[in-house]
Amino acid sequence: MTDETATRADGISDGLAGIRDAVSVRLPAASAYLSVLRTATAGLAARLDFTLDDIEDLRIAVDEACAMLLGHAVPGTDLVAEFELTGQEMIVRVEVSTVGQAEPKRDDFAWMVLTALTDSVDAETETPDRMAIVLHKRRGAARPL
Repeated sequence: MTDETATRADGISDGLAGIRDAVSVRLPAASAYLSVLRTATAGLAARLDFTLDDIEDLRIAVDEACAMLLGHAVPGTDLVAEFELTGQEMIVRVEVSTVGQAEPKRDDFAWMVLTALTDSVDAETETPDRMAIVLHKRRGAARPL
């Protein structure tokens, strides 16, 4: 077995081990559209053979990250979600346009939820008018107690 392909027990080659896909979703920065993003998250995680628990953790984490960002989003702008799938890991980056606020609060309950549901979480503040949260989740990674 190589990093590029894996062979399942039935002998069929599973090309997911070496995949590196990127998916972008742009939707209005409004909570009414988050169900679309939750569905996309679940579908992409299933593509990587994440467990049902890990898929649900990712759905909740993406929803929570978006809820944090939407509170600071400029009305009428878009929320952009970028998913990077690398065989064993999914990296999700959600971003909105903001005015004034450059970084989400890391000391509130929502941030604690994100850290509990993912392997790592970070905020990116490349410019003062954009806010992003980046989530990393590995397939089968054990969560800290």
